Amino acid sequence: MTECSETLFPFEAHFSRRVVAQFAGDWLTTEGGSLLLRQADRKIGLLRRVAGCFSDYRQPERIEHRLEEMLAQRIYGLALGYEDLNDHEQLRQDPLLGVLAGKKDLGEPLAGKSTLNRLELTPVGSPAAERYNKINYSAAALDELLVDLFLEAHPRAPREIVLDLDATDTPLHGRQEARFFHGYYGHYCYLPLYVFCGDHLLCARLRPSNIDASAGSLEEVQRMVRQIRARWPKTSIILRADSGFCREELLAWCENNDVDYVFGFARNKRLRKIIGRAMQEAKQEHRRTGKPARVFCEFAYRTKKSWSRTRRVIAKRNRSKARKIPATWLLRSTKKPGPRRAFMSSFTAREAKWKSHQGATEPICGPHEHGDAARQSVATVLLLTGLCACRGFAAVGLAGTEWAEAQADTIRLKLLKIAAQVRITARRIWVRYSCAYPWQKIFAAAWMALRC
Repeated sequence: MTECSETLFPFEAHFSRRVVAQFAGDWLTTEGGSLLLRQADRKIGLLRRVAGCFSDYRQPERIEHRLEEMLAQRIYGLALGYEDLNDHEQLRQDPLLGVLAGKKDLGEPLAGKSTLNRLELTPVGSPAAERYNKINYSAAALDELLVDLFLEAHPRAPREIVLDLDATDTPLHGRQEARFFHGYYGHYCYLPLYVFCGDHLLCARLRPSNIDASAGSLEEVQRMVRQIRARWPKTSIILRADSGFCREELLAWCENNDVDYVFGFARNKRLRKIIGRAMQEAKQEHRRTGKPARVFCEFAYRTKKSWSRTRRVIAKRNRSKARKIPATWLLRSTKKPGPRRAFMSSFTAREAKWKSHQGATEPICGPHEHGDAARQSVATVLLLTGLCACRGFAAVGLAGTEWAEAQADTIRLKLLKIAAQVRITARRIWVRYSCAYPWQKIFAAAWMALRC
C-alpha cells in the first residue's frame, strides 16, 4: 500500500517512529460496556416484557429479523445514545450489538433503517391484514408495564409516595402533524405530559400544544392510582404539580378518592388582599433586621365560580433589599403540617425534583415525528424503554456505588461507551478492554451485582 491509500492515515511522527492509523484488523466497537446493560435486562426482564406487548403477524418462515431482535436492537441503540434510525445503517454491522440483540449468526447484519422504520410507523390497532405494518402493539399493556417496573423496584410497600405531574415543550422545527404555536414557550412544539415518582418514570404522553397543560392528566392519574393501590393498598399517595394542574375535576377526584394533593395556585386580586397583613409583616421584618424576610400564612379560600368547595391555601411572601419577590401560593389538601413546613417540604422540593428530571427526560423528548401527536407512538415507547433500561441498570447494577444516582447521560458516557476489541472463536466471544480504562472498579462492582 502507498501513503495515498484510503485505508492508511499517516500522522505526525513520535520521535523516530512514524504514526500510521488504519481501519483493519479485528472487529472493534465503542459499546463495550453495553454487556452490563444486557445483564441488567436479564435481571429485570425489561425487553422480554416489552416484546410481550407487541403482536407480530408476519409469517415466521418468510422473515429474516425476529421481533425480539428488532426491539433489542432499537432499544439498546437508544440506551447507547443512537436516536436516529439512520445510525443503524452502520450499527447493524457492529458484532457486539448483534450479541445484545441475540443474533445467532454474527456474520449476518441486523435490521436496517427501513425495516425498523416500518416497526415504528405501525399505528395503534393496525389490522393483521396490513401489507407492510404487521407488527402491532398494545398501548394499555405498555402503560401498565411502566407502573409495574416502578412497583417491582421496591422490596416492600412504602408508607407514602409522591406523584409529580408536569408538562414541558418538545420544540418542532418542521411541519409535523398536529403542530401548534405555544404562547408561553414562544415556538411551535408538542406538550407532552410526564408523571414521575422519585427517579421512576410512570407515564409520558405525547400531546399537541393547543390544549390545557392538565388535559388528560385525570385519566392518567386514575389509571396509575388504581394500579398502585391494587399492589399497595395501605400506601398514602400525594399528587404534586404546578398551577397548570390546579383544576376542579382533578381536585375533586383526589378528595373523593383519598388522595392528598399539593398544587401551585395562580395569584389574583382577592388573594393579594387576603395576605395584605403578611406582606406588611415581611416588609417590617426586613426593615428591622436588614436581611431578607419570609412570612407564611394559611387561610381557607374558595373561588367564585370554578370550585365546588372551600379549600386550604398556603402563601409565602419574601422581601429583600434587592427586589420584592411576589407571593407564592400553595394549595394543599391535608392539614397535618404547619404552613411553613408544608410549603418548604412540598412545593420547594417539587421544584428541585423537576429540575433534576429535565436532564433525564431529554432522551425521550427526541424525534416525535411518527404517528398521531395525540397518542403515544411506537417511537415514543421505544425511547421510553431505552431510558428505563438505563434507569433499571443504575438501580440494580450501580446500587451502593458513587454512580447510583447518576443521570442516564453520565452512565452512558462513562460506563457503556467503552472501546473494545471483539474476537469470535468457535467456543467463545472475547471482548477485550483497554487496561487504561479509568473506571475499572465500578465496572467490576456492577458486574458482581448483576452476575447472580
